[in-house]
Amino acid sequence: MRYLGIDYGSKKVGLAVSDESGRVAFPLRVIVNDKNLLAEVVKICQQEKIDSIVCGLSLDFSGQNNPIAVDAKNFCDQLATKTGLPLNFENEALTSVLAGQISPRNKELDARAAALILQRYLDRQS
Repeated sequence: MRYLGIDYGSKKVGLAVSDESGRVAFPLRVIVNDKNLLAEVVKICQQEKIDSIVCGLSLDFSGQNNPIAVDAKNFCDQLATKTGLPLNFENEALTSVLAGQISPRNKELDARAAALILQRYLDRQS
């Protein structure tokens, strides 16, 4: 089972994939959030042979949606509809902070955050 992890942002979207066994997450890439985003991620799902999507949800510390959470959920719902793939959500709290601690000035920060989101989800499945 191969998973796609998504760290959705208003300007950039980080993507990560799992290994084929669905146990380990790896950063894939960062793409610009523009009008081509949905089509580009659909294409990536096909190229990477994705079986399931894990979308990070931005919740505050009381468990409520942050402003970007609604946009992330809408995007991921559209992606799941377009691809026909199952969709799961994972709280992304502090993943960007943790990704920045790993390597603070890397342009792939959002992809590392997506990998952390995906790894949290995968760890809960085992």
